[in-house]
Amino acid sequence: NVLAMLQKLGRKTAFIGKVGRDGFGFQLEKALKEVSIATDNLCFDDVRTTLAVVQKKSDGDRDFFFYRNPGADIMLRPEEIRENLIKMTKIFHYGSLSLTNEPVRTATRKAVGIAEEAGVIISFDPNLRKPLWKTEALAREQIEYGVRHCQVLKISDDELVWFTGKEDFDQAAEYMQTQYHIPLLLISMGKQGSRAYCGEQRAEIPAFLNPHTIETTGAGDTFMGCMLHQILDRGFRNLTKTDMEEMLQFANAAASLITTKRGALRVMPAK
Repeated sequence: NVLAMLQKLGRKTAFIGKVGRDGFGFQLEKALKEVSIATDNLCFDDVRTTLAVVQKKSDGDRDFFFYRNPGADIMLRPEEIRENLIKMTKIFHYGSLSLTNEPVRTATRKAVGIAEEAGVIISFDPNLRKPLWKTEALAREQIEYGVRHCQVLKISDDELVWFTGKEDFDQAAEYMQTQYHIPLLLISMGKQGSRAYCGEQRAEIPAFLNPHTIETTGAGDTFMGCMLHQILDRGFRNLTKTDMEEMLQFANAAASLITTKRGALRVMPAK
């Protein structure tokens, strides 16, 4: 979804991951090609494609159910990572779902190492899905790895409270900046909008609440794609409050638009 949003904004993207040699896997490959995301490092396995079922709750939030025991996505091996693809990129973006199991955890860490060595901007979105982790302690340990190895962190409000134990977002942000020295911290707050912290600067923009909202799946990814698009133009250090407010407003608007459509990958909003 993040890559699809970036493609819609004219950026060139590539996906790294693994699907099964089955109907769902071929369907996902077709979807990526439809929106022009490069599939050079999309791998196939005899293990079936992982499935995620999203159930909408009465309060508008979602529950996730996964069929992954194992699933093809966790079978990506370190030797299947195409180093040159990462070395020639400007931003490497990943989440915690590829840190839950081996061998994909080692493959992810290898990719991060390649990106760091090449001086690539590393962007991390924990995207915590508790049912996929053996224990919450393991989830925290692996997500902390991601937090330590990024310059741009996008985290949801509930993930931030879970990770820091602090209910006050400003206090939680200060903890994250002090403890992990993150240059640009982005907090998505659902109906409350979003915040950004860069050095001493802080910005907050309310959400564009949309009467035509159908579902919120993909809103965070759409927001992130728009933020990465703007980071390519403005950078991620020494951003002013005005810079961040403009970036958040653009990203919030896109996130609002995607909630009016079913799905995300194929229906990202145009600029």
